[in-house]
Amino acid sequence: MPRDNDYDHSVPRRSDGTRQSLRPVQSWPSEKPFKILSIDGGGILGILPCMVLAEIEKRFLDGQPIGEHFDMVVGTSTGGIIALGLGQGKSAQEISKLYIERGKYIFPGGRLKRWLRGWAGWAITPYNRSNLERELRREFSDGLLGSSNIPTCVPSFEGRYGEPYVFKTPHHPDYKKDQYERLVDVGISTAAAPTYFAAAQRNGHTFADGGIWANNPAMIGVVDAMTCYDIDRTQIRLLSLGCGQESYRMRWWHRIGGRLVWASLFVSSATRAQSHNALGQAGLMIGRPNMVRLDAPEVAIRIGMDNVDRALAEMPPIARSLVEGAGHRINEMFLCPEQVEEAIL
Repeated sequence: MPRDNDYDHSVPRRSDGTRQSLRPVQSWPSEKPFKILSIDGGGILGILPCMVLAEIEKRFLDGQPIGEHFDMVVGTSTGGIIALGLGQGKSAQEISKLYIERGKYIFPGGRLKRWLRGWAGWAITPYNRSNLERELRREFSDGLLGSSNIPTCVPSFEGRYGEPYVFKTPHHPDYKKDQYERLVDVGISTAAAPTYFAAAQRNGHTFADGGIWANNPAMIGVVDAMTCYDIDRTQIRLLSLGCGQESYRMRWWHRIGGRLVWASLFVSSATRAQSHNALGQAGLMIGRPNMVRLDAPEVAIRIGMDNVDRALAEMPPIARSLVEGAGHRINEMFLCPEQVEEAIL
């Protein structure tokens, strides 16, 4: 009987070798806060968190890269791509060019083509993943994950065994597997949203978008920090950035149930619940005063994750407004270490 190569389990699990005992923690100054930046997934809507960071750089850092002010960066999908860029020492302003100048090449086509692609998406992936891969190669060349200047965690979903997987820089001695992964491959692995791009196959594994299980990766950062470093949970400071949500409504026909009526609501329900749960858990773990969440106001109809024109027109003003309201608190919590240390003491 012919063998289905997709189920050739002689290929080892990506998770093989994971430590089963408590991880030895690395030293961390007891008076020093541990600052985490977490960035949600959202396709072209990643322009929002990217422009929030760029606006902070402009207002408080004289345009200098913001990444160096964080002790860890976690990001899913489009947020993972931003995280990888920050780890390479790029400023958010530099990374924003991927959305502003190159977004139309990743998601080509106007309104009519998007409409047609939306219908086609019920049967096939509407966009060519090679477009995204080409743009990531422009950004990262042949750089490796291990070259990151900042401890970085990027979730993906491994489809051969149906397991969540987190790509990690070698910021702990246990983390040896991912450091030689190309940044391009990690970016593709976290951003291959099944409704937009085909999954990425590499070395016998199949990777799909990390948003399948961790579109908001805040708790990935909190857990990794607490298991890698000798820190008290109250030392953690979390800046969590979203990509916008639409107002949630469960209509009467959804209450009746069924696959057909739930097809359009299931993904948004799961993603929304996961995000709220991650933020709720993070707040309980580190204390809500120690975290800042910035996201666009909810709208009746969210901008499509492939709607480049609308995202570029609407998101930058929202980013400026968010920083106008929360910028000084972010500056005090994350960019002025002497003020934060005084607050802890």
